[in-house]
Amino acid sequence: MPKETVQLDRVIIRFAGDSGDGMQLTGDRFTAETATFGNDLSTLPDFPAEIRAPAGTLPGVSAFQLHFADHDIMTPGDAPNVLVAMNPAALKANLKDLPRGGDLIVNTDEFTSRNLTKVGYSDNPIEDGSLDSYNVHPIALTSLTVESLKDFNLTKKEAERAKNMFALGLLSWLYGRPYEGTERFLHEKFERKPEILKANLTALHAGWNYGETTEDFSVRYEVKPAPLADGTYRNISGNLALSYGLVAAGQQTGLPIYLGSYPITPASDILHELSKHKKFGVRTFQAEDEIAGIGAALGASYGGSLGITTTSGPGVALKSEAIGLAVALELPLIVVDVQRGGPSTGLPTKTEQADLLQAMFGRNGEAPVPIIAPQSPSDCFDAALEAARIATTYRTPVFLLSDGYLANGSEPWQVPNVADLPDLTVEFTTENNWTNEDGTTEFMPFARDPETLARPWAIPGTPGLEHRIGGIEKADITGHISYDPDNHDKMVRLRQAKIDGIAKTIPDLEVDDPSGEAKVLVIGWGSTFGPIGAACRLVRDSGEHIAQAHLRHLNPFPANTGEVLKRYDRVIVPEMNLGQLAMLLRAKYLVDAISYNQVRGMPFKSQELESAIKDVIANV
Repeated sequence: MPKETVQLDRVIIRFAGDSGDGMQLTGDRFTAETATFGNDLSTLPDFPAEIRAPAGTLPGVSAFQLHFADHDIMTPGDAPNVLVAMNPAALKANLKDLPRGGDLIVNTDEFTSRNLTKVGYSDNPIEDGSLDSYNVHPIALTSLTVESLKDFNLTKKEAERAKNMFALGLLSWLYGRPYEGTERFLHEKFERKPEILKANLTALHAGWNYGETTEDFSVRYEVKPAPLADGTYRNISGNLALSYGLVAAGQQTGLPIYLGSYPITPASDILHELSKHKKFGVRTFQAEDEIAGIGAALGASYGGSLGITTTSGPGVALKSEAIGLAVALELPLIVVDVQRGGPSTGLPTKTEQADLLQAMFGRNGEAPVPIIAPQSPSDCFDAALEAARIATTYRTPVFLLSDGYLANGSEPWQVPNVADLPDLTVEFTTENNWTNEDGTTEFMPFARDPETLARPWAIPGTPGLEHRIGGIEKADITGHISYDPDNHDKMVRLRQAKIDGIAKTIPDLEVDDPSGEAKVLVIGWGSTFGPIGAACRLVRDSGEHIAQAHLRHLNPFPANTGEVLKRYDRVIVPEMNLGQLAMLLRAKYLVDAISYNQVRGMPFKSQELESAIKDVIANV
């Protein structure tokens, strides 16, 4: 008899197990099929820093949360509706987030005395009644997988590895997800290992069939596709979108892309991806350290390429001297900082946005650098193009502040029409740009464009345009070495004025205030966009008025930022740091900004923000 199908508007699923259980792969494949189906989605991978964390332990738990819906969503969700726990450690680490009445799928095979004791369970929670308030589905995932593969020439351990595919097949059946894309993925991944390929495919189908035949699941669920604007869509992570944005920047500027990078979590994927695109004029250099990476990138910019370096907060600390050199040389350079939890090595696989002040002030002397922060995984593409525009137009290094949440998270991305991308064509200086009083001409490396204050960009080897480079202060216009105090003062002010002038070419700060009656403004930057937006929806749904604004350009701020801030009685600034943007806003605009801060290595939950916003509204 066919099983009942129940319509849902959204679902949040969390897969959790050991870091070696393939939870990230399982989550990624379920996400890919969900994107193919046409749902809006948002994901949150969460995994340990160790390459192979101790099996069956709380620190070794790897999880992947997916929120998909038939409408526009902004976050991976506060709490899962479904928790798939592959072992006791996964259950104990994640059960606190599962609301009472939620669906709990547990792999009973792993609930042995040894595994239970390892994480502090005195009794088996599946049997002692402690899970009675949840909708528990105890399934012998490992045994069922091994049984489905009994005809294959595999060891028991090899067969057990396919249990994540069994779980994926079961969840695909439960929520009506297609699995053809996963089949194609497996064919590509195990092309040269036909036995392993057949085993994984069999386990996938066995999981689907188990859902179809078992009496443990009496209903299936359906989440209809979300209404999206016409176009071609794909699921994309922040790091992949950023990589594509950098490739597009090379095409739109007409410049070769040169990446000098030292692999560092969570930015390494950008290096891996860009290394695949040599046909687009992208050259990558995996350096022996952070300093060599940025040095090579800056040298490439001097030679007429668009130099890029990718890193995280600890790497920025090492690159600071070279960034200061780029400021002094006034050459384009994109510094991608995928922020992670610090200080020092800190939490390499966890998210944070605590590098803002480092990007603003983390160099010696007066060394201003523009800062751009994408707001979502797909926005990383546009942010990369904007960073390239500013870097090449104004001859300056630019910080692009992503973070681990954006880098590893994913969402649907509408693939842009190449014809609609901005024209960023760069014109090099090829002839003398200065006329002397006697009518003769010569090349002046620091004669500036009157609009942008950018100096000319002349490729080395251009006849007659030879000029001196280095970190010692230059004389205005001529570029000769200068120790003159007045000249230094002038150059410092010119470099600052150049950065300040960028504000003339960036959009005004927009405010989302549907009722026009809000007295409180919530303003954020970077990846807080989603949680703040979701929290504001909840506040409005409860009948309160709230305004939201989001800063994408952090140096300089949009020209109307001060006017927007002074329009409201209270300004709330949620950040995954201890109040860095709030400090800048207070200092520049003399606004009594109220900080709401968490530094947990995880993004904000929208319900937490909703409560904080309502507390401020109640006291206005």
